[in-house]
Amino acid sequence: MQLFVSNPLAMGAKMAFDPPAAVPQYVRPLIRTANQRNMPAKIYSEKDASLAPLKGKTCAVIGFGSQGHAHALNLRDSGVNVIIGLYPGSKSRKVAEEKGLKVYDTAEAVKLADVIFVAVPDTKIPAAFKKDIEPNLTKGKTLLFSHGFAVHFKTINIQKDVNVIMVAPKGPGHIVRRQYTEGKGVPALIAVFQDPSKGSKKIALAWAHGIGGTRGGVLETSFKEETETDLFGEQTVLCGGTAALVQAGFEVLVEAGYSPEMAYFECLHELKLIVDLMNEAGIAGMRFSISETAKWGDVLVGPQIIDAGVKKRMKIALKNIQSGKFAKDWVKEYEGGYKKYNALLKAGEKHPIEKTGAKLRALMPWIKKRDIKSAQASYE
Repeated sequence: MQLFVSNPLAMGAKMAFDPPAAVPQYVRPLIRTANQRNMPAKIYSEKDASLAPLKGKTCAVIGFGSQGHAHALNLRDSGVNVIIGLYPGSKSRKVAEEKGLKVYDTAEAVKLADVIFVAVPDTKIPAAFKKDIEPNLTKGKTLLFSHGFAVHFKTINIQKDVNVIMVAPKGPGHIVRRQYTEGKGVPALIAVFQDPSKGSKKIALAWAHGIGGTRGGVLETSFKEETETDLFGEQTVLCGGTAALVQAGFEVLVEAGYSPEMAYFECLHELKLIVDLMNEAGIAGMRFSISETAKWGDVLVGPQIIDAGVKKRMKIALKNIQSGKFAKDWVKEYEGGYKKYNALLKAGEKHPIEKTGAKLRALMPWIKKRDIKSAQASYE
């Protein structure tokens, strides 16, 4: 019998279209469809890339936020000529200069650079692009993004004689920087949107190599696929889905008379331990490491909580992303002054789980403390 391979990215793996009989019936159609559609992907590693395409080039990082500071510092440490572009009066000028980087006004940085990484928030890209970037783009330059939002949803219009590429690490900037300094690397995606020079992919691979991405593995995708899957993942699973699930579980236990401390440990604290197991060995590997009672509750009750209704609403969320509705609504929210956005964030900060968590985390000095009120979430 041909074995079912659960990892579609396994190089050279042969995948049977029919899963083993032991797999539950409700899962079998999903596996069969996934196997039919997903072919082994090309994964680029250290041996597939070099910094040669960036040799002799000036690379400008516009913005010094989460991804911006990580890319700039990693590239600089890899031997690439990096400059920073910031608006006059930016609070990040001093930070970047203290790191030994040359800082210019955004327009000047674009003029000087061969490769320009637009590392400012999605909603702020159109204004920065129109004011400082677009007027200084010339034929042969390369625009680089770490997320495809602005390009895919056409919040900016880019001239046809410049290269447009993406290098998107699959992790937040501080992890991209930390893993690089530890000799490791966060896996990354690359994509080419337009390629008048016919060398854009090599530039993307070189950039990914310079920030440490090829140490973890680099996959080629498209702006469309990266943008839509990234938004879907963070909305329904990674951020929105997980946060809502944790809060709901906490509320159910507390409302049933259990202590907030017990609810916090069961619904939030232990989540990291489970996710770490999944990250190391997959869902099946996680199940191997937990008790039989936990496994039985997992496979029996889990699908009753995250049921067909949840999947149906996930599909609606995906359609709103694919149609551009989410992007349109998000841009409108930004233009309206972030009123609903800020109100929802403040409401989340007041949830009882936050007070309980702060008290319990204070008992665990090995957990890194973060003051979200005074921390600079992203440099600009």
